[in-house]
Amino acid sequence: MIPFFILMFGVMYFIMIRPQQKQAQQHKAMLAALTKGDEVVTTGGMIGKINAITDRVVTLEVANGVKVRMLKSQIQGKYSPAAEASKADESKDSKDSKDSKDPKDSKESKEEK
Repeated sequence: MIPFFILMFGVMYFIMIRPQQKQAQQHKAMLAALTKGDEVVTTGGMIGKINAITDRVVTLEVANGVKVRMLKSQIQGKYSPAAEASKADESKDSKDSKDSKDPKDSKESKEEK
């Protein structure tokens, strides 16, 4: 019975605990690498450019002349508009392909002819 619990703990460690620790370590390294001028996205979804940075507080410029102070730990990651544009293109393409398979469209096109 005891070897079963040891085995279960080992499995839970490698499936749940270790990946979470690795992700937290990567986030901490990303926060340490932030510099003035980087574009970031916060956990709340706000996108801005770093205007000033200290050990715990980051000042983001979210619009011309609009600056917001927030905790450094609330930065989710660097913002890359190119990645967002490619995701938007993929979703648009998949939506177009779904629309073309709609049987109503084929009926309407036959009626127009």
